[in-house]
Amino acid sequence: MKNTLLIFFLLISGYMSAQDMVSGTVMNAANDKPIENVHIVNLNQVKGAVTDENGEFELQATVNDTLYFSYLGFRSIRVRVTNDWLKYGNVKVKMTELGFALEEVTVNSVKLTGYLEIDAKNIPIYDNYRYSISGLNSGYEGGDSSPNAVTKAIRSLSNPADMVYNIFGTRPRQMKKLRQMKKDDNIRSLLRNKFDRETLMALLQVNRAEIDEILNNCNYSQDFMKTANDLQILDAINSCYEEYKVLQKN
Repeated sequence: MKNTLLIFFLLISGYMSAQDMVSGTVMNAANDKPIENVHIVNLNQVKGAVTDENGEFELQATVNDTLYFSYLGFRSIRVRVTNDWLKYGNVKVKMTELGFALEEVTVNSVKLTGYLEIDAKNIPIYDNYRYSISGLNSGYEGGDSSPNAVTKAIRSLSNPADMVYNIFGTRPRQMKKLRQMKKDDNIRSLLRNKFDRETLMALLQVNRAEIDEILNNCNYSQDFMKTANDLQILDAINSCYEEYKVLQKN
């Protein structure tokens, strides 16, 4: 009897696991060719996947979850998981290419003399560092290219992260996803190669201006915000959110 019940539960578990996975093929809408390395994120369960050389993927999902598809040069799309998708299996997802107009590009040359001491002064160096003070929950960013470093350090002592309270406070569910995002290797790998903030905005339901506001008021420099990849931005926002939670408890 016990063996029969065990087999029954194993079958049920296997069935439920199968129902929790969706599969599909991502294709170019213009020619129906498969697209490799498309990033797919389940916005509800914070799980990620990448298409293989045949454009195929498999990802954990349940009915009504929203999957976010993104790929450089293509329009990002959202697809809702339906009962039919779970029932019939593989579906074809088609993405549309974006048209880009190349704007005028200005290239500034740097003349080198061959003398290290002189050339080192002529080449622009972005020298921003993140500092923390023992006993303080928040940090600040210093460096020559961050002219407000002293002001930010003082603000960290007196009025840390006040401007981000409204953003964090009204989106507790979205901000809880930060820890899940940090633990998922697929999402971290995805964000490491992205610089457009689109996936972060979709997951956290914030816009680009709000991301910049969070980082600015958590004492990250403009240089960091312009040059960091999305994984670095994720870690920065998560650090800021952890500081916010500590301050809320106090």
